[in-house]
Amino acid sequence: MLYATPVFRPMGDRSLLVELGEKISPDVNRRVQELMLRLEQARLPGVREFAPGYRSLLVVFDPLTLSASELKARITDVAACPGSAGLPQAKLLTVPVFYGGEYGPDLEGVAGHLGISTDEVIRLHTETIYRVYMIGFTPGYPYMGELPAALAVPRRSTPRTRVPKGSVGIAQRQTGIYSVESPGGWQIIGWTPIELFDPARQLPSLLEMGDRVKFEAVRQVEI
Repeated sequence: MLYATPVFRPMGDRSLLVELGEKISPDVNRRVQELMLRLEQARLPGVREFAPGYRSLLVVFDPLTLSASELKARITDVAACPGSAGLPQAKLLTVPVFYGGEYGPDLEGVAGHLGISTDEVIRLHTETIYRVYMIGFTPGYPYMGELPAALAVPRRSTPRTRVPKGSVGIAQRQTGIYSVESPGGWQIIGWTPIELFDPARQLPSLLEMGDRVKFEAVRQVEI
């Protein structure tokens, strides 16, 4: 559900969390994306940074230049603007994935938890086109959804201290790709060779908020 007006929550003396909806949904997430674009275009003095999330936008500002009350008023005005903010065209990325075995050590456990075959897990994971809701956790890490309800599983009870770069994980109604090696608690069902984050690229993150991703099961000889 979209809120009629933004809900503001102070996050310290120089950050303001702007909530735009009660639950995670593509519509709410698109509103977050539009609000961020409008605020970037408005170039409000004192605003330093934006951090978009599933249903909210964190705005970092300089309180010596712009007070929190002034910022709330400006954001409310910007959010009330009718029409589209002219979002950039979302790209669709097909991601090849090696499922199971050494690449997906949790695939069999996920199948057992759900009471289905590993082939069915792969089918369910690859039949959906996912929205990139946000980039976070580590540089270039895409949080994507929503997984089919039949594939919803909890996070691991004990997180791993090391998850290889390129690992494809699922948890609850989300799926993601580990853009760099890091600790992690999601169920790892596969691995992709795609380089999601490269600081040498003009745009270091391959994916952006609003992009779409389709997973494709492959065998090693196909890469």
